[in-house]
Amino acid sequence: MSMTSAPEQAGYPGPAANRTGGAPWPPGAGMNGKATAVSDAARRLGVLPYPDLDYTAEVAAATQHLYDKVSDVIPAIEWPVHAPYVFHINRLKMTRNAVILAHNYQTPEIYFGVADIVGDSLQLAQEAARSDAEIIVQCGVHFMAETSKLLCPDKTVLIPDLKAGCSLAASITGEDVRALRETYPGVPVVAYVNTSADVKAEVNICCTSSNAVEIVESLDASKVIFLPDRYLAQWVASQTDVEIIAWHGACEVHERFTGEELRAYRQADPSIRIIAHPECPQDVIAEADFTGSTAKMIGWVKDNHPPKVLMVTECSMADNVASETPDVDFVKPCNLCPHMKRIQLPKILDALVYLTGEVTIDPLMAEKARASVERMVNLKS
Repeated sequence: MSMTSAPEQAGYPGPAANRTGGAPWPPGAGMNGKATAVSDAARRLGVLPYPDLDYTAEVAAATQHLYDKVSDVIPAIEWPVHAPYVFHINRLKMTRNAVILAHNYQTPEIYFGVADIVGDSLQLAQEAARSDAEIIVQCGVHFMAETSKLLCPDKTVLIPDLKAGCSLAASITGEDVRALRETYPGVPVVAYVNTSADVKAEVNICCTSSNAVEIVESLDASKVIFLPDRYLAQWVASQTDVEIIAWHGACEVHERFTGEELRAYRQADPSIRIIAHPECPQDVIAEADFTGSTAKMIGWVKDNHPPKVLMVTECSMADNVASETPDVDFVKPCNLCPHMKRIQLPKILDALVYLTGEVTIDPLMAEKARASVERMVNLKS
């Protein structure tokens, strides 16, 4: 195991998000029922009338089976607020021939109420590519919508809030990757899928947290540049003999957890099982009983049904898994992703009515970025 830090070794000023001139997150946002501009997608496909959002007997009856799935995590007094949106979003999906993708970190009313496909970012994009839907509504952050557009170039891809960025994706730009290649000529570059299309276009291959070690070792190289998550890079370095050169990005949710915090939970209840995402710091990983991607964490809970579990990741995921495993007691050291929480039912409805938040990618950039994703998918399959 060997790892060096690319920004310090190369003399870089650090992640793009922390310096003047770093790439900003894309502008724009959901309109919450008030469209102030007509999007290109709306010009192509037209806008629809905005529905009445009264909580009627029809709405209550049509959404009761969905509330039954989330009644343990959403109080009954709140459901009449969510239900009209859920009702009309599900109707408009059929009108628009749209599919809604929801990441594991979305809130339960979205995850169980309106999503057609749930999972991690790559899984969502792959499933969307297999669907016959003409429109994809991406309930996640911007790089996820870009990945869906890369794998579904002929579909209209919408994100309910274009400001739903990601601290990890914002930590590096394509220009940074080109500088790394100059500093380490001939060294292959692996990009975590949690990156922009601009970055994906400059790397050899992408990876997910579940296949990162496999992807790194598939390159048959003694040294690999791994970006942008330094903690995931540390975890990969601990699992392989390949030397890892790491960028200094981090997920603002996972880096807030500490090993001291987890030790306190275990001291309070030695029977608790702790499972962590590999984007967490090393002292957190050291305290965990299991480390894996979001999909693997969910699978571990469903396979093992521990009496009590602490899930060290974004806390909406614990709510979603708790709804499916009522026999498991979830302890939630709740760190919310502020960017994921920009996605809300009113903005999803706006996207379907007004076709706001269309995601587009420069064709030349898209061609290069798609190739790096497809190399990973083809290797995995």
